[in-house]
Amino acid sequence: MTTIDLHGKTGVVFGVANHSSIAWAIAQALHDAGVNLAVVYQSERLKDRVEKLVEGWDNVTLLECDVTDDANIKNVFDEMGKRFGSLSIAIHSVAYAHKEDLDGEFSSTSRKGFQDALDISAYSLLPVARYAAPLMTEGGSILAVTFEASQRVYPGYNVMGTAKAALENEVRQIASDLGQDNIRINAVSAGPLDTLSSRAISHYRDMKRIHRERSPMRRNITAEEVAKTALFLLSDMASGITGEIVHVDTGYNIMGI
Repeated sequence: MTTIDLHGKTGVVFGVANHSSIAWAIAQALHDAGVNLAVVYQSERLKDRVEKLVEGWDNVTLLECDVTDDANIKNVFDEMGKRFGSLSIAIHSVAYAHKEDLDGEFSSTSRKGFQDALDISAYSLLPVARYAAPLMTEGGSILAVTFEASQRVYPGYNVMGTAKAALENEVRQIASDLGQDNIRINAVSAGPLDTLSSRAISHYRDMKRIHRERSPMRRNITAEEVAKTALFLLSDMASGITGEIVHVDTGYNIMGI
C-alpha cells in the first residue's frame, strides 16, 4: 500500500469490528508499515471475529474495551505501557447511536439516545487522549474518524451528525492541550463507505449515490484511501499538522450543489 516505514513504532486502534470497519483498514496500513499494534474490540462477542482478521500477524495484541467505562480505557493503556513501555499512535474510530435515533426527525431524538451517541462517539476520545498522552514520551499522533454530517444535514444521520461535530471540536481542543508535548491529533473526514454502521442509516444508499454523482471525481472513496491518508497523518511526514479535519471524500465537501 505504501512506502512509509513505521517500524519500531507502537500503536493502538480502537473500533475494529469486522473486515469492513474503517478502523480495520487503518490497522492493516499500520501493520504493513511495521507498527507493533494493539487492536481493541468492544466486547467478547466480537473477539473471535477480530482474532480471525489478525490471524498470521506476529506483532499484534488483542484487547477488549467498553469505551463507556473510563477504567476500561485506562486498562488498555496500562497494558500498552506494560507490553511496550511507550506509545506512538492512537486511533479512535468509534461511533454508535440507537437505530431508532437514525430515522425520522432529529428533534424526536430521545434524551437517552442523545446521551449515548455523544458519550460513545465523542466523549470517548477524551479518555483515549488522556491516557495515551503519558505514554507518548517522545511525541506521538492521535487520529479520529469523522464525517461531513458534522457540518451539513444528512437525512437519517441525525444525532450522529451532532456527535461528529462535538468530536471535531474536541480534536481542536486536544491539539491545543497536547501540542507542547509534541503530540499531534487530527481527524479524517471520510466519504460514505459500506461499513456495519452505515447499514443503520436509513438514507445511506441515497447518500452514497449523491456523493458519486456530485463529487468532482465522480466516484465514491475506498477504505484504502482513508487508510493511506491516516498513515500520512500518523507519520513524521505530517509533523507540522495538528488540529485538522482532512477530507477524504473525492472532493464532495467543496461542492455547493
